[in-house]
Amino acid sequence: MHAWKIEQREYDRQESRRGRRHAFTSLVPARTALVVVDMVPFFVEENEYTYGTVPNIAKLADALRAAGGVVVWVLPGTVEPSPVAREFFGSEVAEMFSRSGGEGPLRSRLWHEFVVHDADLLVEKTAASAFFPGHSPLPALLRERGIDTVLITGTVTNVCCESSARDASTLGYRVVMVADANSAPRDEVHNAALHTVYRSFGDVRTTGDVLALIAG
Repeated sequence: MHAWKIEQREYDRQESRRGRRHAFTSLVPARTALVVVDMVPFFVEENEYTYGTVPNIAKLADALRAAGGVVVWVLPGTVEPSPVAREFFGSEVAEMFSRSGGEGPLRSRLWHEFVVHDADLLVEKTAASAFFPGHSPLPALLRERGIDTVLITGTVTNVCCESSARDASTLGYRVVMVADANSAPRDEVHNAALHTVYRSFGDVRTTGDVLALIAG
């Protein structure tokens, strides 16, 4: 597991602004979605920290379902790399990323340790963010369900997870980044992303904290 942290000076800064450490002190489970980003073999197998997040994500999914919330599994979609992607990554790497979500039914592409329920949502995204307009159906699906709070989990913390948190915040969602249910290649990178989210886009909580919020 990551040795994650938010520096005390950042906690102090937020407490001086709003009078409390955490932005969101409660949630309504029926209006909450657990958003699980890119937990597919391509990404899970490349980073040992990601294995450690699997049990926490599963606990959150079970608890939120039982409380009436929504669980969303977001997978990378297959799309022809753009000229800019080929220029930026190089053609070989751009092609590799374009196939990172795997092939076949969405449920079969997900990391094998997860149990997907029939009421869960499975969606693809064709950008880093699961909330970027035109690249994922997720925002419309959540609006239909009256969701106002999103719990961001998955990998990679500082790329697709942080991008999703930023865009969800822009769209007006209450964003909670689950510190020990996200993963990156290094603690330093992981913690930098958590700092950015906590400072400007949402809350940062542990799995235990979120389970307590779900339980009320």
